[in-house]
Amino acid sequence: MLINKSLIRWLLMLLLLSQRAWAQSPLRFEISFPASVSATPLTGRMFLVIARKDSLEPRLQVGRYGTQFFGVDFEKLTPGKPVVIDGSTLGYPINALGDIPKGEYYIQAVLNKYTEFKRADGHTVWMHMDQWEGQDWRRSPGNVYSAVQKVSIDPAKGGTVRLQVTTVIPPIQVPADTKWVKHIKIQSPKLTKFWGHPIYIGATILLPKGYETEPNRYYPTVYQQGHFSVAPPFRFAEDPKNEFYQAWGSDTLPRFIAITLQHPTPYFDDSYAVNSANNGPFGDAIHEELIPEIEKQFRCIREGYARVLTGGSTGGWESFALQVLYPDFYGGTWSFAPDPLDFRNVEGINIYADKNAFYKEHEWYRVPTPNTRIPPTGEVRLTSQQRNTMELVNGTKGRSGGQLDIWSSVFGPVGSDGYFKPLFDKKTGVMDPSVAQYWKEHFDMRYYLEKNWATVGPKLVGKLNVICGRMDDFYLNVGVYHMEDFLTKTKNPAFEGSFTYGERGGHSWRPYSNAYLLKLMDAHIKARATKGASAPAKATSGKAGDK
Repeated sequence: MLINKSLIRWLLMLLLLSQRAWAQSPLRFEISFPASVSATPLTGRMFLVIARKDSLEPRLQVGRYGTQFFGVDFEKLTPGKPVVIDGSTLGYPINALGDIPKGEYYIQAVLNKYTEFKRADGHTVWMHMDQWEGQDWRRSPGNVYSAVQKVSIDPAKGGTVRLQVTTVIPPIQVPADTKWVKHIKIQSPKLTKFWGHPIYIGATILLPKGYETEPNRYYPTVYQQGHFSVAPPFRFAEDPKNEFYQAWGSDTLPRFIAITLQHPTPYFDDSYAVNSANNGPFGDAIHEELIPEIEKQFRCIREGYARVLTGGSTGGWESFALQVLYPDFYGGTWSFAPDPLDFRNVEGINIYADKNAFYKEHEWYRVPTPNTRIPPTGEVRLTSQQRNTMELVNGTKGRSGGQLDIWSSVFGPVGSDGYFKPLFDKKTGVMDPSVAQYWKEHFDMRYYLEKNWATVGPKLVGKLNVICGRMDDFYLNVGVYHMEDFLTKTKNPAFEGSFTYGERGGHSWRPYSNAYLLKLMDAHIKARATKGASAPAKATSGKAGDK
């Protein structure tokens, strides 16, 4: 047998070149799911998380300031077919896979499932259906994640890493009712009709001391607004060491029924409690379906003077907006660090003046727009571009479950594709003035009050109280300043509310305890009750709110 040495050398050289080519191939990750997870195709978004430590599962480390992750959409993905994450996939906080430093990491993949919604407005959209977890893909029931792997990553060498998501997240266990705490969850006919899919809303009710032993007594209600949670209001816990538990069970604290509401949407963990083009009639559902059910089951004084509001951040905006938009239904609000009450500063962005959401333009130069700062020094923690890139990695078409996206879905119009029409392009930052005008006409609270004060002002006298730190982490104090500038100049009538500031206070700054807040509310309600407001026949206004 003759051996062609030239042929052998050529074959060896070809093998060596192919090995080098493989070794230098771009770094990529291939992620799939088995038929045991779903025998039918799925639509959603696949995430790859790369962490430096494993003290916590990588998926649970993702956040605004969290670990590295990438995300990519997929449609009608069949079992076994991989989703690819490579150099073209956008990541955060490092944007490109090739820029990940060489090293050893812990990696994990998560499949976020989308649901098809055939909405009443004629649009069909694919979004994540909240499973009572608060619109969080990292822990949403039904989502699927992989085992954690420790791998060596060197973008210069490349290669392919394969993962399979196999563990389905189980349903959320809602806490059981107790003597103090009760839960309600109902399917909303109004929201179900809008979304073309069952939509649920609910409430956690904290009952006052003596509720069981005084069956003829009715109570004022305080609605604490905020992000999704099934926990009781005011961080109440049935623990003798819990400060609010001690106050709530004492004989000195005014008696209220305290309530938190749950109203997550396919866009966010919270609907902002108003009717909006993209989220549907949440305001109607809350006020015409949920609250009537609460007042049917529990002994609430069913009059506006005895319903008061509070909340911080998201809940700060909601409590203020609900008081303004439903001026007769509620008797007063104490709104802490509210989301933008005036859209001249939306986490640093002036939606009316800025041409780009990512930077401020001056005559000769541009300055990045800050989004988040650290009190009390004011050091910038995130820019607007960084914050929006983080949301874009979490989800395209506004499906990030993030703060800027929920504002766009609540405050903005519906786009031609059925998802919200964005205020600005999340890749370039270019603003859309037509969307800014829509925001202004529909949900700029300062503009709304200025335009409607002659009619709504008389119903709001003494009801608006805003509390905010002057070094708010997200620049929310600026919107409060604009609101104060208008309200303190009102006449016929004067607003007669209050603004309270913490000179170096950040987003979580509070000047007093929850117990003291309830005492302020009690005095406010009693003053209103003595001016002619009546209580239900079974209620005795002298008892309701006794100190």
